[in-house]
Amino acid sequence: MRSTPVPRIIVAALALTSLGPMAASARQAPTFSVRTLDGKPLRLSDLRNRAVVVDFWATWCGPCRASMPHLSTMQTRYEKQGLTVIGLSVDENGPQGVRRIATQWGVKFPLAMANDDVLDAYGPIRSIPTTFFINRNGAIVRRVVGYIDGETMEGYVKEILE
Repeated sequence: MRSTPVPRIIVAALALTSLGPMAASARQAPTFSVRTLDGKPLRLSDLRNRAVVVDFWATWCGPCRASMPHLSTMQTRYEKQGLTVIGLSVDENGPQGVRRIATQWGVKFPLAMANDDVLDAYGPIRSIPTTFFINRNGAIVRRVVGYIDGETMEGYVKEILE
C-alpha cells in the first residue's frame, strides 16, 4: 500500500495551529555536522560557550518565511554577545533553490540542508518551522513549533544569552 504524502499547505497550517511554545526539559543539544550552503563545515561542537538558535524551515513554508527577518535581526543584534543562528532547510530539491531564496531574502546567518542524522537527533520534526534555543552550556532551553513573532523571539534569545 502506497502512502500519500501530506500536502505542504497542511504542514504549514499545522505549524500555525500547534500548541504554543513550551520550555524543554534541560537536555543537552545533540551534536551535528553539516555543510553550509557555502560548502563550509558547520559543527555544533565548534560553537561551545555560544548561545545557539537552530531553526528547521523550508522555502515553501509561509510561517518560515515570516520568521526569517526576525532570525536575521537576532543574529545581527546579538552576535557580539555570543549568539549564533543556524537555519537547517528541509527542502527536498537541494541547496540551489534554498541559496537563491536566502540571497533574495537577505538572510544574515548560516544555512545548511538538514540531513537525516540531524533530523533524527532533533526529531521528530513534524511541523515547520521548529526552532530550538540552546544556552551557552549546550542545553536545549526551549523548543518552539510554529511562527515566533520578533518580540517573543528576542525574549527567548535573551534567555539563552544569560
